[in-house]
Amino acid sequence: MLGIGTLAKKVFGTPNDRKIKATQPLVEKINALEPEFEKLSDEGLRDKTADLRKRAQDGESLDDLLPEAFANVREGARRALGLRAFDTQLMGGIFLHQGNISEMKTGEGKTLVATFPAYLNALVGKGVHVVTVNDYLAKRDAEWMGKVYEALGMRAAVIWSGMGSQDKIRAYEADVTYGTNNEFGFDYLRDNMKSELSELFQKNHYFAIVDEVDSILIDEARTPLIISGPADDRSDLYATIDAIIPLLSEAHFDVDEKTRGVTFTEEGNEFLEEQLHARGLLDEGQTLYDPESTTIVHHVNQGLRAHKLFQKDKDYIVRDGEVVLIDEFTGRMMAGRRLSEGLHQAIEAKEHVQIQPENVTLASVTFQNFFRLYEKLAGMTGTAVTEAEEFAEIYGLGVVEVPTNRPIARIDEDDQVFRTTAEKYKAIIEAIGTAHEKGQPVLVGTTSIEKSEVLSAMLDKAGITHNVLNARQHEREAQIVADAGRLGAVTIATNMAGRGTDIQLGGNVDMKVMEALEQNPDADPAEIRAAEEAMHAEEKQKVIEAGGLFVIASERHESRRIDNQLRGRSGRQGDPGRTVFFLSLEDDLMRIFGSERLDKVLKTLGLKEGEAIVHPWVNKSLERAQAKVEGRNFDMRKNILKFDDVMNDQRKVIFAQRREIMAAKDLSDIAADMRHQVIDDLIDAYMPPKSYADQWDTEGLYAQVIEKMGLDVPVIEWAAEEGVDDEEIRERLVKASDEMMAKKAIDFGSENMRQIEKQVLLETIDAKWREHLVTLEHLRSVIGFRGYAQRDPLNEYKTESFQLFEGMLDGLREAVTRQLAHVRPLTEEEQRQMMAQFAAQQAQLQQRADVAEAQVEEAAAPADPETASGFVEGDPSTWGNPGRNEKCPCGSGKKFKHCHGRLA
Repeated sequence: MLGIGTLAKKVFGTPNDRKIKATQPLVEKINALEPEFEKLSDEGLRDKTADLRKRAQDGESLDDLLPEAFANVREGARRALGLRAFDTQLMGGIFLHQGNISEMKTGEGKTLVATFPAYLNALVGKGVHVVTVNDYLAKRDAEWMGKVYEALGMRAAVIWSGMGSQDKIRAYEADVTYGTNNEFGFDYLRDNMKSELSELFQKNHYFAIVDEVDSILIDEARTPLIISGPADDRSDLYATIDAIIPLLSEAHFDVDEKTRGVTFTEEGNEFLEEQLHARGLLDEGQTLYDPESTTIVHHVNQGLRAHKLFQKDKDYIVRDGEVVLIDEFTGRMMAGRRLSEGLHQAIEAKEHVQIQPENVTLASVTFQNFFRLYEKLAGMTGTAVTEAEEFAEIYGLGVVEVPTNRPIARIDEDDQVFRTTAEKYKAIIEAIGTAHEKGQPVLVGTTSIEKSEVLSAMLDKAGITHNVLNARQHEREAQIVADAGRLGAVTIATNMAGRGTDIQLGGNVDMKVMEALEQNPDADPAEIRAAEEAMHAEEKQKVIEAGGLFVIASERHESRRIDNQLRGRSGRQGDPGRTVFFLSLEDDLMRIFGSERLDKVLKTLGLKEGEAIVHPWVNKSLERAQAKVEGRNFDMRKNILKFDDVMNDQRKVIFAQRREIMAAKDLSDIAADMRHQVIDDLIDAYMPPKSYADQWDTEGLYAQVIEKMGLDVPVIEWAAEEGVDDEEIRERLVKASDEMMAKKAIDFGSENMRQIEKQVLLETIDAKWREHLVTLEHLRSVIGFRGYAQRDPLNEYKTESFQLFEGMLDGLREAVTRQLAHVRPLTEEEQRQMMAQFAAQQAQLQQRADVAEAQVEEAAAPADPETASGFVEGDPSTWGNPGRNEKCPCGSGKKFKHCHGRLA
């Protein structure tokens, strides 16, 4: 007998089914317009954009313009790229425009899908941001899809780290701007440190489409973006502490792998005190429990974490003498990203590389609060349903599963669980060998560089040719992924999240088309695509006969989404495929979440060496463990967000204030209000309301008026006059300060004075905000202890941070008033000295520029390879390092990447 819920689903369909059905009339409208748009000339497509843009800016709703806009994009993409969007791609685009997450399986063409809502929303003229996970994908997508926008009379641009300011401003002025989540977030922070409106990058936060939305809005949301400046160098301290850590025994500390925490035992604390006393880091008689020891204890804890929780080649790699973090979700290097609170320095000390100085926070924001700035947000990924609750609660985003263009024919087998890692690896190599013999392409997923290299060594021993994709092969990523579906290919990858390039059976046609167009830009894309498809059709057929792509996972990740992303690489667009997970009781997830019981069960069952247990119950048990970890991570992110929300309200006030100041032409009224408020506060402090004249502290007031107001007026004599009250003195001080500032305006010139006021206001706001951020960081680190006193740490944090914020605003008024009061025009002598100093600096800079230019010209001078020392045309080992786009030194006339530099 069917339950009520099951019966309702059968009659009415699931909520997801109903959303899909609701888009059908729109898709039919777009399809009905197709013949009409096919008849338009290339100029006609651009004219259509101009017409739609005018209608959008005249107030016609984007929903009404959607069918025509989507039909225009479909035709533009067909002409520019030779790609005609499927109906399911149109559906994905509709859901994105509506502000949802479109969950689309791998290979369904998400990159093209984004162009539809991006084009439609760009008609308004506020700019659309398309967010990707790395610079390579941002540049690739902007260049690739840029052809579509260009065909439609729009401009697409890309931003990247290290780009010049003027180039970046122009990129943000484009209709559609591609870039990484980090770069968009950092640009927002940089904008709020600028002093001129014309220098701002981001004029609007109108509509953002986030690719790999689960990776960006969930996996990376645990780490806030921070712009920081250097603090004092304490590298000696880190090196000294690092020398102590290896002396510790297991009895000295406890490691909790579930929470990734380490704590010292009582025995460990005693041992530490001895060692720290011996090295002069603790004074005689001082213990670890004294308040003065807080900093030392913090750094020792970070040193212990660096040694016991962070593994080389898993959590980070050492490259060119630098510790580079590895993203646990994508397996990519995160160049430029550093761990905070001295942890990165502790890892540098552990690895004996140069220790970079610690930083102080200048500006920070979480990804959650940055992306919630946008009026409308949308996202795409292959795996979002498992996190639908978090997307809805944090971002107000719905998740819609878009049906695949063709039915999925992939076979997902039950997990195979072995007792030891050695048995598991042996079984994986055998499975790869069997598939490889019949020409079936194999993709092996691992969770770390170290494990991928262990498997690689075993495959070398077995004589199986393969490619390895991990952070070390970062540059070859797209090519390795593109070739992973070729006949007999074996690829080992640390992670497949957000790789951006399709694994197509027989090889990736799009990559081949892009390479062909690069060689011959004037060729017809449709003709090139037809030729490439014909060439690889035969190989694809052989791969299909061999069973399609075989995905082997060597471990389960703590997030189900990452496993699903790996699985989703097989069976794209209705292709055959097969996936299986090989696990062992020694895997991290199995070990941490109760493999002891399972080990006993396996022993009881009499499981022989090399045998595996395979049962759907095992899958369900593991998925429950993964769901537990996901739930805990969600709670951590929610907690970070609750605290950041408190700061976010203050951040919005400060950043809005800065924008107002930058936009204002005349800030004299604001400066006057601040000055008058400081006078009010001084009068209230030294002449309290309802007090008698003999209770006034007129000497204290006189000293403060000189210091804070720059005024030497007879306050003491005024107070001694008959019948003078506090209000009279207040008015006299206001009048004297206004007259002083009016005189300064004459001395400096009105225009200069306005500029001085603006600069002083902005610089003071920035300085006070930086101090406030440091104070809030310290407050965050200790507020948890309030829980022991039965007080809610979050409420305590809200109350105290508000009081600190009010104190900061008071300090801001005083600092601005003091600086403006003491500013004075330079004397003629001071001006001469300054001009001479400036001229000397300019001459020095010009000299350096001349030397640099001469060096560049010398380096760029065309060298004849024949005459280069040791050059032999037939011996590639003598060629040095030719650029990928330079001509091949062999003399073929082809680019190096298409000749001897061609990737295997």
